Amino acid sequence: MESNGQGAPVCEKYQIIMNKMKWKVKDIELENISRYRGELMGMAMLFVILFHVGLPRYDQFFGLRRIGNIGVDMFLFLSGIGLWFSWAKVPSARHFYLRRFIRVYPCWFIIACLFYIPRFHGGGLHEWLWLIGEIGFNSGFWLHDELSFWYIPAIMMLYLFAPPYMELIRRHPIYRWLPVVMILWCILVQYIPPIHHLVGHLEIFWSRVPIFFIGIDMGEMVKQKQKLDGASIWMILLMFLMTLLSSVFLEQNLHGQFPLYVERMLYIPLTVTTILLLNRLFRRTPKWFNLFFRQVGALSLEAYLIHLHFVLVYIPDSLNYWETFLLCIVITLPLSWILHLIVGWVTHIIENRIQI
Repeated sequence: MESNGQGAPVCEKYQIIMNKMKWKVKDIELENISRYRGELMGMAMLFVILFHVGLPRYDQFFGLRRIGNIGVDMFLFLSGIGLWFSWAKVPSARHFYLRRFIRVYPCWFIIACLFYIPRFHGGGLHEWLWLIGEIGFNSGFWLHDELSFWYIPAIMMLYLFAPPYMELIRRHPIYRWLPVVMILWCILVQYIPPIHHLVGHLEIFWSRVPIFFIGIDMGEMVKQKQKLDGASIWMILLMFLMTLLSSVFLEQNLHGQFPLYVERMLYIPLTVTTILLLNRLFRRTPKWFNLFFRQVGALSLEAYLIHLHFVLVYIPDSLNYWETFLLCIVITLPLSWILHLIVGWVTHIIENRIQI
């Protein structure tokens, strides 16, 4: 072997130099998904508001603004992970359902009354059934794709099926592959005429089902504090850029010309990689920065229900996009906090009555 004259082989010297130059990327801690859950929920809520603020089709930011609805996928993914933690703690399925119901329904009921009752002008049996159905379980969404608050009936339906799924994958881990079947179902809903005719109007629901159950699948990995090799960051970045740029291109150039489920399938890897990358951001940001997003995340349910139909609709069109966005946040957060306090009081009473 060739030597450098001082007894050390050239190849060994080269290896020593390369080792010193090597950039060691820290392992990716999946536990951070749980650690920064509040911040991630807050970021998701801001994405949703950015999506709902109106913007002309010809604007250069239009495509990226449209991707803001990934916030819904982030909510569902994080909810799935959270449910795995909850399922491990509750003594029975009854307690699980009651806790989930109490977390969502009182808040929904208050907002639904404020939204639908002013739109009710009396009438016959049909009108009364409409009011009861909308306030009770947002029947308009299930019957004819009325999207005013579609996320709430959707998440409550997913809560209903979560315990059987979690018990199934606990006993038979092979069924963790069921989200692939759910993706195939989205294709059938889109292209098989009888199925499309029957349930095609619920595309916005079907195309979000896989990411929720993928979140449940990852719950155990997060709970066990598993790590990904630091070298995987390059694959994560590649997937993030491919899915983000593809989605932006589709919305900017082909908006309305492709089935929405196609983009929602892109959202699955985009959601997971976005959350993993945001975790690395929140590890390095100041405490005040994280606190702000954590507070928004704590009010995310209330903010979701309030911002669109009780705030945005009253903001003057004369304001530009970013002015509207900021004003919406400034108004929505205090209202959400007030609603949060009211719901907390109602929830406390219910919990005492049924002794959860």
